[in-house]
Amino acid sequence: MNLSGKSFPGRIFSVNSFILETKQLTCRRFPLSPSFDDLPKPKTTEIIRKGSITEYTAAEEKEDGRRWRMFRIGEQDHRVDMKAIEPYKKVISHGGYYGDGLNAIVVFAVCFMPESGQPNYRYLMDNLFKYVIGTLELLVAENYMIVYLNGATTRRKMPSLGWLRKCYQQIDRRLRKNLKSLIIVHPSWFIRTLLAVTRPFISSKFSQKIRYVFNLAELAELVPMEYVGIPECIKQYEEEKLKKKQKRVDQELNGKQDEPKSEHIAGSSTVLPRTHFRLRCGCPGIPNRVPNSG
Repeated sequence: MNLSGKSFPGRIFSVNSFILETKQLTCRRFPLSPSFDDLPKPKTTEIIRKGSITEYTAAEEKEDGRRWRMFRIGEQDHRVDMKAIEPYKKVISHGGYYGDGLNAIVVFAVCFMPESGQPNYRYLMDNLFKYVIGTLELLVAENYMIVYLNGATTRRKMPSLGWLRKCYQQIDRRLRKNLKSLIIVHPSWFIRTLLAVTRPFISSKFSQKIRYVFNLAELAELVPMEYVGIPECIKQYEEEKLKKKQKRVDQELNGKQDEPKSEHIAGSSTVLPRTHFRLRCGCPGIPNRVPNSG
């Protein structure tokens, strides 16, 4: 049987010609919309330029992954902008251990805090707060102490009372219980007044843990200093403070040496300066006794 075509009266029919005629008839009655291939295609550069999705390189993806870090505070995970707080991460560090076991020394250096005049100060402090509390959770295994380095700090870098209170409230109960000592080095008048004002609002147990230390030598008597990182600005602050103290002592000693010496008059409680006798006899160094008035 021949499938390529079939004879009809007056016409030769083939399968190919039937398909072609049917397609032409359908196109005349139902015009088709242009296919996707027939539409004008924009250039590749136009798609990239107008697109809303930015293409990352491998280096950019790696950098973006390093920008954010998760910290667990209590029962919640918090995301911290590590790129924003990069210049201030030295505010908290590990200072080694003391005593027996894993009793950690946590160093908090206020001199590394951001200044309050920055336009994004609240954003920085919010992320820095999460970083400090999250890092504290990681550093502490058992008991611990905090060495609060207050020296070389301007008022613009001092954290507010609200920020400090928020830190204390957000600290896990385990951390609050295991805190054995809060040593404040180089306490300023402002920080001492601040703690005195807030003392009625904090527990008596916490108040007993606070201790003031006025120089690094005193700190070394309380804490092993082998791994305690003291910033250079605090070392310079203490050197200048010691120089001023020594200068003040020298001035006091020189002032005492410059004062005129006195002589007691025999038989009297009156004390007269040595110059009185010089005027009486006219001979320096040879005092003349003044007769008793009685």
